[in-house]
Order: sequence, then structure tokens, then C-alpha cells
Amino acid sequence: MPTLIKHDKITQDDWELVEAQTPVNGARRIVPVDAWLPESGDGLLLPGDAEPDARFCEAPLIAINFAVFSDGRGLSLAVLLRTRFDFTGELRAVGDVHPELLYYLNRCGFDSYLLPDGRSAQTALSTLAPYTDYYQASVLEPNPSHRRIRRFA
Repeated sequence: MPTLIKHDKITQDDWELVEAQTPVNGARRIVPVDAWLPESGDGLLLPGDAEPDARFCEAPLIAINFAVFSDGRGLSLAVLLRTRFDFTGELRAVGDVHPELLYYLNRCGFDSYLLPDGRSAQTALSTLAPYTDYYQASVLEPNPSHRRIRRFA
């Protein structure tokens, strides 16, 4: 069974990925973009190569599918949803999610990660904060280090 990490903790998943408008007992649904209706209250499943749209921000949860490990377009999509479209709901990484990438997913705006079977949740948790500081700006901290560090004359 896949493991959900949300807000840096292993937790129970209250959402279920479904193919279309399939009824689900006791869980909220995450449906593909072609079956999603903004007023439905359903979560939205986007492929990594989706074009961002302001309507997507009406979803309480957006899950971005990483079809393959080497495709980073989902990271760019997450940044656009958080920065350009001001999405404030839950942003979840699903699909081929590797524990070693959680740090980078987090810096791009993801706040939950659905690890496939066989991936270590403990390894994933240990990779969330490998550094105490960083040079580049991110969704979490929009100022690069030269703007954050106060210099004395």
C-alpha cells in the first residue's frame, strides 16, 4: 500500500485516486482533469505536462503525476501553481516519487507525497531537510541568500 507523507509526517490518506466519476465509500476523490468539475469538491489529478489554469485553484487538492522519475515538468507546474496562480490548497506528488527527491519537491511547493510501494518512508523523511541554508530562491523562501543574509560594514 502506498505511503502518504504530509507536512513532514507519515499519515493516513483521506483521498482516493479514481479513474472518473466513480463513487468512493468514505474517502474523498481525486479525479483526472478531463473528469473534474470545479464545483464538485473533488481533488484534481494533473499529468506533469499539463498547462496550468486558474480554474485548477478551485480544487482543494491538486495531485501532480510523475509518470517517470526523470521528468521534471511536474516540478515546474507546481512552482507555477503556487507562484503565478496563488494556489493555497494541498499540492501532492504522486506516481514515480523517489524519496531522494522530496527535498526538491518541497522547495517547489509540494506539501504531500504519495510514495509507491517499496519506497522507504523513513528514508524520505530524512531527506526533507538535508541543508540548513541554500543559495537559491524557492516557493518556500522567495529571497535568495544574498538578500536574506545581513552584512555588516
